[in-house]
Amino acid sequence: MDVLEAIKKRRSIRKFNSLKRVSEEQIEKLLDAARWAPSAGNLQSYFFFVVREQAIKDQLVEAALGQEEVAKASVVFVACADLERSAAKYGRRGRGLFALQDATLATYAMWLTVTEMGLGAVWIGAFEEGEVTSILQLSSSFRPVAMLAVGYPAENPVPPLRRVVSEISREI
Repeated sequence: MDVLEAIKKRRSIRKFNSLKRVSEEQIEKLLDAARWAPSAGNLQSYFFFVVREQAIKDQLVEAALGQEEVAKASVVFVACADLERSAAKYGRRGRGLFALQDATLATYAMWLTVTEMGLGAVWIGAFEEGEVTSILQLSSSFRPVAMLAVGYPAENPVPPLRRVVSEISREI
């Protein structure tokens, strides 16, 4: 599958096959994809918590405002921006922007790899940061940016409508 095909095929999967589990080798491949994403100054200012334990996933559901797909996924990756790693080189802009961008790009690289592997995922961005910080006992250097709930899909959503290129760009 080429990159554009993976981009077009990627969907938000909220229903997972509970009988099939994501393997350790698959998790390793997804983390490898994340680490090859571009990052500001190649600092790789992110960290992933790999959550397989059901009790922790259940707590994350509460933090994610009841989004049950978090509990039903085989594995949940909690992407955190490593604020101080980026701030050490870029100061306030590194802490407030670059670290967030790094974590986002790494998570998206992971999501495209999920698609290429025939797995499914959904990006969880709506959550109480303080609760996630408490559940995972994060240091003050880590800010949770997103959760990526991953598993074998039990649904095949239709492609969503997209705006045409002329609506999202302008040549100047």
